[in-house]
Amino acid sequence: MKILYADDDVDDCELVVEALEKIDPNIECERASDGREALNMLMENSNSELPDYIFLDVNMPVMDGRKCLMELKKDERLKDIPVVIYSTSQNEKEISELYKMGAQEYVQKPNSFNDLCFSLKLLIDRLQAA
Repeated sequence: MKILYADDDVDDCELVVEALEKIDPNIECERASDGREALNMLMENSNSELPDYIFLDVNMPVMDGRKCLMELKKDERLKDIPVVIYSTSQNEKEISELYKMGAQEYVQKPNSFNDLCFSLKLLIDRLQAA
């Protein structure tokens, strides 16, 4: 499984990568620091294998998760890649809007590494079962 994860918080990125490795060492996770970098990585790799899933933080500089999600869903080549929003926001209106924009899942960032591993394991199991 290949995941592209865009988040400007380096610590969050490292924790997610570590948790994914703990869940399944075969999960490959590429990182981008914002939505623009994630899109650039996907466009530059037009001939290579696309990720199976894209994880996006909502609040990032340069291009936030909302704008990145909109751009992903406009692109014929990228629109069918499931997008998981991974954020601290608990705003129900915002979460509902992200689903309407095409997000497959919404995961709230947990407070501990064990909770992170647990929530990512549940998420990966759900995504693979879909």
